[in-house]
Amino acid sequence: MSTSATTDHAARGASGSGDVPALLSVRELRVHFPTEDGVVKAVDDLSFDLAPGATLGIVGESGSGKSVTSQAIMGLHRGTRAKVGGQILFDGVDLLTISDEELRRRRGQDVAMVFQDPLSALHPYYTVGNQLVEAYRVHHDVSKQAARARVIEMLDRVGIPSPQARFGNYPHEFSGGMRQRAMIAMALINDPRLIIADEPTTALDVTVQAQILDLLVGLQKEFGSSIIIITHDLGVVAEMADDILVMYGGKAVERGDADTIFYSPEHPYAWGLLRSMPRMDRLRTERLVPIAGNPPSLINLPTGCSFHPRCEYATAELGCFTTAPPFDAESDHPVRCLIPHTERLDIFENSVRPSL
Repeated sequence: MSTSATTDHAARGASGSGDVPALLSVRELRVHFPTEDGVVKAVDDLSFDLAPGATLGIVGESGSGKSVTSQAIMGLHRGTRAKVGGQILFDGVDLLTISDEELRRRRGQDVAMVFQDPLSALHPYYTVGNQLVEAYRVHHDVSKQAARARVIEMLDRVGIPSPQARFGNYPHEFSGGMRQRAMIAMALINDPRLIIADEPTTALDVTVQAQILDLLVGLQKEFGSSIIIITHDLGVVAEMADDILVMYGGKAVERGDADTIFYSPEHPYAWGLLRSMPRMDRLRTERLVPIAGNPPSLINLPTGCSFHPRCEYATAELGCFTTAPPFDAESDHPVRCLIPHTERLDIFENSVRPSL
């Protein structure tokens, strides 16, 4: 397969329909951090597309490069020691090459982010209402009264009770779920076309997690925004993601639509994530199977396939210990694995699926 064909094949996996122009196109993204111990290759050669109105789930363990990817899209590595390369095309404009002023204009207006810890993201010395007013007035030439009305409307829309009274509360006076709702209100207040939600439910109890996810889905339908949801938990994206990108060791190891990743995944790491996920739709008598070992050091990645130290199917004959796997052209969706396509299908059907 030619280089251009390989790139096209790699990008289609998380783009939805190939006939719809992508709102966001990430091409060969690299984010490296120089340190005294060596270069941390947090993200390396990452490509994906996101269609307008679609939801992409990025999943993987801590240290896989998920959050670094979202920060690169938001331009948060500017002014740091990070070395960022590749392209991040938003509606055809490369966010890595635009000016700082243009990036600030787009941040919040075109692309917004819901952070993992709203208590850290919100300023403790200012009321929640005033922080949302500021976020709105940065992009709109309106009076404080008009901005206040917009903020109260958004607080009400995200399900915060008594929004007029809550407007004057400080972040510590909100519960965890209400703070996350306030962060969603801040992200949506300027009607952005893309929302990045970085582990938005990690610190919340299960009931509130479901409420927050339902809220995101409902608001997406109302506002028509695209969403990138970043999580370590496949269960979080099971109902809301159109496409799923699985990351390991700073790289995408598998990409495809949600049905493909949940019902016919081909990468052993994706199998491990599914095996470690509890099921609520059936009685399960066996223990969950964790993925053996630990995530790799991003300074000293294993030679060959970075997953091979934890993969029960890796062999020297396949080259797993010495050859870095490209995307397999035989598969109908992008997969970085040296196990032959037909053999992967056989392993999943006969060994992995029965254990799920």
